[in-house]
Amino acid sequence: MLPPTIPIFPLPNVVLFPNVFLPLHIFEPRYRAMVADALDGDRIIGMVLLQPGHDADYEGRPPVFPIGCAGVVTHAEPLADGRFHIVVRGLERFRISREDGSRAYRLAHVDPMPEAVADDDRSELRRHRRRLEALIAAAVERAGAEPRFPPAVPDEDLVNALAQYVELEPLERQALLEREGVLARCRALIELLEMRTLTPRAAWKGKVVH
Repeated sequence: MLPPTIPIFPLPNVVLFPNVFLPLHIFEPRYRAMVADALDGDRIIGMVLLQPGHDADYEGRPPVFPIGCAGVVTHAEPLADGRFHIVVRGLERFRISREDGSRAYRLAHVDPMPEAVADDDRSELRRHRRRLEALIAAAVERAGAEPRFPPAVPDEDLVNALAQYVELEPLERQALLEREGVLARCRALIELLEMRTLTPRAAWKGKVVH
């Protein structure tokens, strides 16, 4: 269960999904303070996507999408100049009800949005997983590589990992996060991939710089 108030970390191009790992480089002073406070507490940070047009007020508190995903900091490497390298693992979606302006960084009162796959949906999700794997495999083969899918990864974790790491626009990723449940997210992801020639991110790489 999420605490009622969590720090939120707005970014213009990153959407976190449950049970997916996300590396981040933290260098802005307000977010250094956020990470330091999180490490002294429950280590929870809420990732949210900035709405279009945020540039004019980036240093302030520009609008964010109300639905985000909370994550727990699983690894933190403090650097000598005060920056951090951290890794966050997605925990649970949330909806922002209001913000608290008492800190330099942003705090939000949130309502948890847990999602579990109903038993009746399990077989359908497994069928859709096979379709997803076929789409990704075809794209990887076109790129001259060999597709590999760990069979031990649960269906919902595979869907969320692909939603986070395949080549999509941030608004498309946000729309996937907002889908009601993993099965709906999986269907929507298949539709997106079938509408385009998919180029996976190279090696599921990189740190997000902020």
